Amino acid sequence: MTFFVAELVEMLQTFMWPFVRVSAVMMTAPLFSQRAMNLRLRILIGFVLTWMIYPFIVIPQVDPFSIGALYGLFNEVTVGALMGVTLQIVTAAIVVSGHAVSSSMGLGMANMMDPNLGNVPTLSQFLLIIGLLVFLALGGHLVLISVLVQSFTSVPVGSGLLSTDAISGFLAWSSQVFIGAVIMVLPVMLGLLMINACLGVISRASPSLNVFAVGFPALIPIGFGMVLLSMVVIISKMEGLWFQAFQTLNENMLGL
Repeated sequence: MTFFVAELVEMLQTFMWPFVRVSAVMMTAPLFSQRAMNLRLRILIGFVLTWMIYPFIVIPQVDPFSIGALYGLFNEVTVGALMGVTLQIVTAAIVVSGHAVSSSMGLGMANMMDPNLGNVPTLSQFLLIIGLLVFLALGGHLVLISVLVQSFTSVPVGSGLLSTDAISGFLAWSSQVFIGAVIMVLPVMLGLLMINACLGVISRASPSLNVFAVGFPALIPIGFGMVLLSMVVIISKMEGLWFQAFQTLNENMLGL
């Protein structure tokens, strides 16, 4: 009986290290980090994934009450969180693009309370739903799990922090929060800019015309029309951003 307890304690100590990395991914990655997926469900998914991965990886023996264990715990959290945050860059770009279009349309004050992101414009919430549906359609959740499993080979448990190339690659990829957001809704922003320029010319040609009463209400339906007409372009840009995120994830985690 004592021998069985000793084996059980040893298995739990080794099971903890991959479970920490998987849990960090569950807490930060798109879809899995949504508040609609409660904490118990995330823990259950993380436990099942770890149980499936556990027999195929080599886990070093580390004293859980040593300084090395604290360093290893920090390393596993860093690796898992970096994988999830890499994909969250696309989510942030979608939200920023919604902010840009809403401000140009005059809907900057029309916000919704998102349980994950706080107050975001209504248009950002709409684009975010579309982006998550595109993520699922591309099999992004399967790609994430595949990279997670392979990361235990490329970045073994207890092997130290990620390389400098991985950190620099992530920092370079983070610029897509702004660049990707602008590219995604560039046609809509250019159209709204031209309309605003036309309203400015009209206000100079006819000062008696109240542009605020006539022009600004017209921007809202015109802006919605432009968004609907540009949805094919917006969705294609979302797909491109997700593919770039998957490629960056492979380069940073697997060196591919």
